[in-house]
Amino acid sequence: MSDPDLLFTVRNNYYLGAFQSAIAEAADIEGLTDSEKAERDCFVYRAYIELGSYDLVINEVSNSSPMALQAVKLYAQYVGKKLGKEHVLDSLREWFSDPACSSNPLVLLTAGLIHDCEGDHVEALKACHSGATLEMMALSVQVYLKMDRPDQAEKQLKAMTAIDEDAVLTQLTTAWVDIFLGGSKVEEAASIFQELGDKFNWTARLYNCNAICFMRMGEWVEADKALQEAFEKDAKNPDTVANLIVTGLRCGKNVSRYTNQLKTLAPEHVLAARTLQAETDFIQAAGAYEVAA
Repeated sequence: MSDPDLLFTVRNNYYLGAFQSAIAEAADIEGLTDSEKAERDCFVYRAYIELGSYDLVINEVSNSSPMALQAVKLYAQYVGKKLGKEHVLDSLREWFSDPACSSNPLVLLTAGLIHDCEGDHVEALKACHSGATLEMMALSVQVYLKMDRPDQAEKQLKAMTAIDEDAVLTQLTTAWVDIFLGGSKVEEAASIFQELGDKFNWTARLYNCNAICFMRMGEWVEADKALQEAFEKDAKNPDTVANLIVTGLRCGKNVSRYTNQLKTLAPEHVLAARTLQAETDFIQAAGAYEVAA
């Protein structure tokens, strides 16, 4: 009989977006091995990053910490804009020149996440090509979908399913692929999110995923309702606010408050950036018209 997975709940809470729950659950676990303690700490610090507590992670992880934790620290420095992009990429290149670092799953995952954020899909896939963990494989699926390569995404998903079909991460990844494929698959994705929410914990992430399913099916009112639930869970989630702008416009609502909030929360979010560019273009066009008149 295999030993119980003491980090099962922590891991699932993190993947589902229940970051505070992941942190709280991790604090109560006893009897972990040294490797399990390191994995627990990685999930805890990654949860803090998701909550925007970059400085906490940066201050608590030292140069003597395990390599996996240093990778988490680098990610905090990157997303928290505490280090310049080139400095971060130089650190990754240095780590990859060391065989011990370049074979560390979390170093590879961190490299994949950073390259994905930079839009460098090829390098992201290179980092995760070994598929040493389900999470690396899930990231590869996401990257393939961004590249409009559902064939490769489905191939990678099949490999994940062969390893652990019932894993939360495999279920989430299946739903992402289903949403991309569209048609009747979207209903299957919605069922997965519903089951995960009912079984574990409805989070802002799951409500957003459910809302996307409703959008794909053209059910904008239902999508907006799901997003209102997400907003109650986390009013500072940029994706929730951005999606509320989309559904609000479709439902004929005034979305100026959400638009202003998104500009403040995440000025680099693609929707905020496009809105700002549209406003700039309008002002320039109006100015040119006034001059011509």
